[in-house]
Amino acid sequence: MKILPLNLRLDMNKDFSQPQRESAFGIIVMAVHTMIKVTKALFFFLIYAFIKMGGTYTRYTLLGIAVIMLLCLIYAYFSYLKFTFFLDKEKQEFIVNKGIFNRDQIIIKLDKIQQVNINQSILQKIIGVYGLKIDTAGAKGEEVSIKAIDEVSAYNLKDHLLSKRSETIEQTREDHTIPTPEAVLKISSWTLFKVGLTSNYGKSLALITAFFLYVIQEARHIMDVFQIDKGVIKNTFIGFATIFSIAIIVGVLLIAFLIFNIARTFYKYFELEIIQHQHSLLLSCGLIAKKNTLINPNKVQVTSYSQNYFQKKLNMLNMSLKQAHFGESKKGNEIQGNTLEVVGCNPVERDELLKMILGKVPLKGKTFIPDWRFLNLPVFFKLVMPVAIFLIVAFKIPEVKPFIGFAIAYFLIGFLMIFISYRKHRLSVNQEFVIKTSGIWDISNEILIQSKIQSITTSQYPWHRSIDVGHLCLHTAAGQIRFKYGNYSEIKQLVNYWLYQVEDGNEDWM
Repeated sequence: MKILPLNLRLDMNKDFSQPQRESAFGIIVMAVHTMIKVTKALFFFLIYAFIKMGGTYTRYTLLGIAVIMLLCLIYAYFSYLKFTFFLDKEKQEFIVNKGIFNRDQIIIKLDKIQQVNINQSILQKIIGVYGLKIDTAGAKGEEVSIKAIDEVSAYNLKDHLLSKRSETIEQTREDHTIPTPEAVLKISSWTLFKVGLTSNYGKSLALITAFFLYVIQEARHIMDVFQIDKGVIKNTFIGFATIFSIAIIVGVLLIAFLIFNIARTFYKYFELEIIQHQHSLLLSCGLIAKKNTLINPNKVQVTSYSQNYFQKKLNMLNMSLKQAHFGESKKGNEIQGNTLEVVGCNPVERDELLKMILGKVPLKGKTFIPDWRFLNLPVFFKLVMPVAIFLIVAFKIPEVKPFIGFAIAYFLIGFLMIFISYRKHRLSVNQEFVIKTSGIWDISNEILIQSKIQSITTSQYPWHRSIDVGHLCLHTAAGQIRFKYGNYSEIKQLVNYWLYQVEDGNEDWM
C-alpha cells in the first residue's frame, strides 16, 4: 500500500460540503465500463457478423461498432454531468445525486457506513485516478461507487466518512497532528506461495469447474453457429486420451490446479498489508487491481480463523473479519455479505489482530459438546442410503459390480469425515465471548462478542425431548452461528444468560 507523504496528508483539508463532480477522467472510465458490458452482450453477434457477412459488409460492421462506442461515450459524459456528491456535516449525512433520465438521490448516515474501499484498476492506474466505494448495512444493499477521484481527495473523503463526528476532524485540522500509521502485518511473497499450496482448494476447484462449464457451453454454441462437425472434436479428444495414460493426465491436472491456486492467491492477496490508523484498520492487497479497505473494528461482527494440517506444520493460518450483511444483491434476492480475509498470518500476528478488533485475545471458557446423535442423520442420508441404493443396482446390473469396492471406500471415508466433524463441533462460552469450533479439514474458530447477538433461536425435535437434546442458533448481522445436538437444559440456561447480558449492557452491535 502506498502511504501518503506527511506534507500531502497535512493538505487533506478539502471541503466536501458543496456538491461536486468526479474527476473528468471519470468519463473515460464509465465509457470503457459501458463498452465492456455491450461487448459481452454482443460478442457472438459480432463474431458472426465478421465471419458470415464477408468483406462486403465489414465496413458496415465497423461503422456500427464506431456508433456504439460513440453512444457509450455520450452516455458516460451525461452520467458524469449528473453525478454529484457532498457531505452534510450538520446532519452527518453523505448525499449522492445520480441518473440521467431517472434522478436518484442516495442519503447515507455516516454512522451507518460499514467500510470504505479505495481501489485502482488497470485503467484507473493508467489515467491516474482512484475508485471509491462505500458499503453500508442497509436493507436494500445500497452502495455508492465513485469511479474517478484523485488520490488526495479519495483519502480525505474517506477520513470524513469514517469519522463519527465532524468535530473530531476539525480538531485534527487545528492540531495538525496526524499520527503516523503503523504497519501491523505484512505478508511476504514466500508466505503467499505457501498459502496457495495449502488452502482455498474448494474455491479454486469451483472457479475452474465453472470456467470449464462455461467454455463447453460456449464451444457448443459456436459449433452450432458455424456448423462444425462434433464427431471430429470427439475423435480428437479420444485420440489424445489414448496417447497419454490416465495417471499422467491426472498428474498434469493436479499440477495445473496447484498453479492456478497459487496464481489466484497472488492475484488477490499480493502485498497484503494491514495498517493501524487512529480508530480504524486499513487492509491493502491486490496484484493488478489494488484494493484498499478501511474498516472500523467496532463494526466487525464475527472474527474467525482457520487452520488445516499443512498450515499447522508451517505455523500459519487464515483469518476472516465478517461484517454486517449489506442487503440484497441487485441480481437476485440472495443476501450479500462483507468478509475481509487475512491469509498467511502466524499465531502472534493473529493475537495482535484479535487485540485490535476485540480488545483482548479471547480464551475458551466452559466447553459444550454435542450428543452422539449428531452422527445419525448425516450417516443415514449421506452414507447408508446412497450406498444401499448403489448395492441394489450393482446386484441387478452385472456391469456395476466391479465398482462395489469404490462404494465401500466411499462409506469408510465418509464416516471418518462425519466423525471428525462431530469431534470438532464444540461451543465455548465465557463472560464476554462465544467461540464456535467446527470443520473437517480446515478447523475454524468463530469468535462472537455477546453484545453482537441480535436474536437467539432454540429448537428441539419431538423425539429428542425425553433425552434432553436440542439445537441453538445465534443470529448476528453477519450471519448465523449454530450449535447442534447439545444438552437442551444447558442451552436454555445459556440463552437466559445471554438475554440478560444483552438487555443489561449498553454496548452497540455496530
